[in-house]
Amino acid sequence: MKLVLQLARENPRWGYLRIVGECRTLHIQVSATSVRTILRRHGLGPAPRRTAGPSWSQFLRAQAQGVLACDFLTVDTVTMARLYVLFFINLDRRHVWLAGVTAQPTTAWVTQQARNFTYQLGEGGPYKFLIRDRDTKFVAGFDEVFADEGIRILRTPVQGPRANAFAERWVRTVRQAVPTHLVRLLKHPSTGVDLSSLKAVIHAAAPCPVEVKRAVLDWLGPIVHGYYSGSEGRWLQDPAMEATGFRAVRRGGERPE
Repeated sequence: MKLVLQLARENPRWGYLRIVGECRTLHIQVSATSVRTILRRHGLGPAPRRTAGPSWSQFLRAQAQGVLACDFLTVDTVTMARLYVLFFINLDRRHVWLAGVTAQPTTAWVTQQARNFTYQLGEGGPYKFLIRDRDTKFVAGFDEVFADEGIRILRTPVQGPRANAFAERWVRTVRQAVPTHLVRLLKHPSTGVDLSSLKAVIHAAAPCPVEVKRAVLDWLGPIVHGYYSGSEGRWLQDPAMEATGFRAVRRGGERPE
């Protein structure tokens, strides 16, 4: 047991089978299951993160001031064209930079937006890391621009949506309407434009004046959806909500088409 623990602690990248093989070279018979049991009993996890290092969330909290994240936000227009919005967000203060909008995010365009953004940051900035997903639109030239500025690219793992949670959360904020957004939209002169391509408007379950609900429904029609959680179930019995025709959607359940 002492030998297994010593090998695991001195070689944090060795897996169970490697430790089994090293023990056999010393004529000590032990199975991979036994190695795993011994390590778990003494609080040692599997390779390669056997050493006591910070988790991803701990790393982000500790380094938030020097970490940026980026992603693409898609917008469908009334002409059935899809626009790609490249944005960057600072994890510390949640400051967002809109780098550019295009219908064709080519290699040259994406690389140029990276240059423009690093120019805005200036020289000697506090940023050390940039989190991005594995989208193929992030080309090698994009990464090289930040590498030249001393900013290390951190690619999210495969099927790890929470790794870039700050950027994903901002996208949800942009797509979700709260009462303040609805009031501002009603005051905007664009209320007369054609919105036939708009499929849904998600209204967060928050107190909203009845007159605002009615005005939004008159403008946008049945595409307005209000969602609620278990603690907000009383909204289903809200006469004002039923009077305006808002469709209630439980969070995590049915979503508008």
